[in-house]
Amino acid sequence: MSGYVDLLKTPGVARIIGAQLTARIPSGMISLAFLIHIEKIFDSYGAAGLVLAATSVGQAIAGPLTSRWMGRFGMRPVLITTLVICSTGIGLIAFALMPLWLFMVMGFIVGISTPPIQPAVRTIYPKMVTGKQLTPLFSLDASAQEIIWVTGPVITVLLATQVSSVAAIAVAGLFLVGGGIWFIASPEVGKVRIPLSRRRIGVVLKNRAVLLATVCGFLLIGSAASIEVGVVAVFGEGGTEAGILFGIWAIASLVGGLSMGHLPIGPWALARRFGIVVVGMAAAPFALEFWWLALALTIAGIGIAPVLAVMFAIVSASVKFSETAEAYGWLGTGQLIGAALGSAIAGFLIDGIGPIGGFYAAFAFAAIGMLVAVLFRSWHPDLRGRDASPLPDTEPVQTIS
Repeated sequence: MSGYVDLLKTPGVARIIGAQLTARIPSGMISLAFLIHIEKIFDSYGAAGLVLAATSVGQAIAGPLTSRWMGRFGMRPVLITTLVICSTGIGLIAFALMPLWLFMVMGFIVGISTPPIQPAVRTIYPKMVTGKQLTPLFSLDASAQEIIWVTGPVITVLLATQVSSVAAIAVAGLFLVGGGIWFIASPEVGKVRIPLSRRRIGVVLKNRAVLLATVCGFLLIGSAASIEVGVVAVFGEGGTEAGILFGIWAIASLVGGLSMGHLPIGPWALARRFGIVVVGMAAAPFALEFWWLALALTIAGIGIAPVLAVMFAIVSASVKFSETAEAYGWLGTGQLIGAALGSAIAGFLIDGIGPIGGFYAAFAFAAIGMLVAVLFRSWHPDLRGRDASPLPDTEPVQTIS
């Protein structure tokens, strides 16, 4: 833990982590709030899943696009523009009554205008700490973001059950605006300039480590989204059990991330950490009761932050600095497509066979993710004995002869 304390004493690190976490708390609220809100309106988890899918597809498209825009136009202009559009869309979904197709359109707008805070902050990190501190910082970041999944679902469920689903969505919007302004105003956002990538959009996916992390992120978050919908379906919108379970799940992930952050990252690191998630997801369907699900989610949660930390580290160590924002944008895109498919598949399975359908989907996503990590472990860079700093950008230098 002393290593993490030293990291937080590094000038600006605690501030930038706090700002980006506050701005991203809606990530732990929006999906669940939209799910409860749309299900109440249309009395269908399938309909809610479609709106969540539209939102996630919009975010998936935006990920690499807005990340590259930060290199062209600067971080702050892109962040400010997307913040205004996204918060407006969230307000309309909360307060306007619309047909399902229009909710889907608004969800897509919210998604495609989501501020690219995650790619921005992970591009800033290598400029704030030494190379040796970078891997622990990624672990700290992956663990700290579980605060989002502790507070977000609990706040959402409490507001949705005790006040209204409208209030839950509105509070998520307030976190986005307040945290977004704090992050945008942070000095580090103005100091770091992302070099303009000279390659076409998407070429970075030819990097095998980036592609491996993107696919595994898609499957990990697909599993998480599926089980989230399943837990809500088990306990309904009227109880607080779902929010408590999500909090337990996130705390387990926080503990897992902090306890494994110092471990060396070899070619088997991703597969081993994914295996922990698979065990928890496999246990969940055996008994859809609170304490059993709490145990299963605790096991699964211990592996989630470590999986994310490994993915962040192998991407950082495999690309040039000018390509880091786009690479993390694609990583986010993979995760968001996973959230879209996971939510939609789980929603339709729940409508068809009951809440257990969400847990079946969660296990399938996780098992395939571990299999991919095993089969393509040769794509996984060996970071034992080296740091995770991005590769330097090089360009011709004119000389006077």
